[in-house]
Amino acid sequence: MQLVLKGKNFVISDRIRDYVEKKVGKLDRYLPDISEARVEITQEKTKSIKDRNVVQLTLRTNGTILRAEDRSEAIYASIDSVVDKIHRQIVRYKGKRQDRWKGQTNKAQQQIQQEDLLPALDSETLAAIAEEQERKIVRVKKFLMNPMTEEEAVEQMELLGHSFFVFFNVESNRINVVYTRSDNNYGLLDPELA
Repeated sequence: MQLVLKGKNFVISDRIRDYVEKKVGKLDRYLPDISEARVEITQEKTKSIKDRNVVQLTLRTNGTILRAEDRSEAIYASIDSVVDKIHRQIVRYKGKRQDRWKGQTNKAQQQIQQEDLLPALDSETLAAIAEEQERKIVRVKKFLMNPMTEEEAVEQMELLGHSFFVFFNVESNRINVVYTRSDNNYGLLDPELA
C-alpha cells in the first residue's frame, strides 16, 4: 500500500507522520488489496476552534474508493476518528462482497470469511451496518434534462433549494453534477468511463 500524506496550511511533523503511518498501516490487514491511502490534513481558519483541523482519508482498492473525514480541535483525535470511520466502511464493503457469495458452497464461504478477518466492532455498530445493508431502491424518478451551462445549473440548483443538481452540460456534451461543498463553494462532477 502506498501512503500519501499531505498538509494544507499545516506542517506535518515526523511525529504526526509516524502516527498516521502506524494507524493507516493497520488497515492493510483488514483490506489487503489497498493500492493507495491518501491522508490530507488541513488547518482551516474557522470561527469554531473545534472544527479547525480537518483530516481526510481516502483508500483506493480494486476500483472502489472509500473516504472519510473528521473535524476536531486535536489532530490525533481526528486521525483516530477518521481511521475508525474507514474501518466501519471496510466492514460494510466486505459484508457486501461476502453477500455476493451466498449462492456458493459453504467451503468457499468459510474460506472467504477466514481471509477477511476483521477486528470486533461493538454490537451497536454491527446492528447499524446490518440495517444499512437491507436498504433498497424504492423509487425511481425520471425527468427531462435541458442542456445548460455550469452557471445555469448552479442557478437552477439554488432555485430548487437542493444540494446537488444533475444536468446535461452543453460545453462538454456530457451529463454532469454540480453540488454545494461544505466550504459554501460549488463542485462539478464530470464522470468518465473507466
